[in-house]
Amino acid sequence: MSWGLISAMGHVSIQTTNLAQSVFDATQILGLRETERTPDAAYLAAANVHHELVYVESDVNGVDGFGLVAASGDALREIRRRVDAENFTILSNGPRGAGVQDGFSFIGPEGFVFEIYIGMQEGIALQQSFGPDRYGHINFHPRDVGGMMRFLSRVLDFRLSDVIGDDFAYFMRCNPDHHGIALVRGEGTLHHHAWQTQSIADLGKLGDRLNKLGRELIWGPVRHGAGHNIAAYYVENSGAVVELYTDLEQIYDDARPPVVWGEDENWYNMWGQYRPMEFRSFGLAPVDRRSLSSLHR
Repeated sequence: MSWGLISAMGHVSIQTTNLAQSVFDATQILGLRETERTPDAAYLAAANVHHELVYVESDVNGVDGFGLVAASGDALREIRRRVDAENFTILSNGPRGAGVQDGFSFIGPEGFVFEIYIGMQEGIALQQSFGPDRYGHINFHPRDVGGMMRFLSRVLDFRLSDVIGDDFAYFMRCNPDHHGIALVRGEGTLHHHAWQTQSIADLGKLGDRLNKLGRELIWGPVRHGAGHNIAAYYVENSGAVVELYTDLEQIYDDARPPVVWGEDENWYNMWGQYRPMEFRSFGLAPVDRRSLSSLHR
């Protein structure tokens, strides 16, 4: 169900200097399955689709782009009209990777690339011993957080779910999930990509898998106030944070006004006041657009 031009969060694409280790993290820690391999990229998914996560082999670690699913062909064309009207740079007039029927990519605010598409191939949901149900959302830290919020609303039709402080953070949705994109004022980086699982027990098992590899959770499990999800976080090989979560709030009334929190209110941890100070120091910057323009997966 969606009310706007975007019906679902599609995928995250990350450039990595160690493709093998990135795929290991995604399959052996998070529990995704690899769906396709090209000479310079690996495609992975949890849901029954071609991909929800793409790793591109590169000499840098950085954000390659964010994929968003248009609600229809008409919605795809309307987004293209809006993008052209605002003079954003078009990166590709067709799909940039495998598994997608039609779409285009453009360079949005602060150098982040957005790929809008329709017609992703279905995948085969193999039996897994562990893993999430699907990709859920991203959290990134624009320098101009208010400008990014207005861009997502004006061009891509996202709705506001929660507002934190005076132009500090915004949680935005494109369907009933409380947020598909969360924005927190920062240094222009992607902080984390997030994956939905069925039970809080899965968050404990994630911690056990990390422990066996000599790694650790950097926060959680924790119950957030904004979104109400229970979440746990670790750092993947590329430097991005990965969130596994459950019990995210669903919003079925598109006219629901956003919930407003003070920046100093406990919107981040309903089970206590603790928040690790280094948590927001992780993340990935978008790859330079000149590098992006040369990628044709």
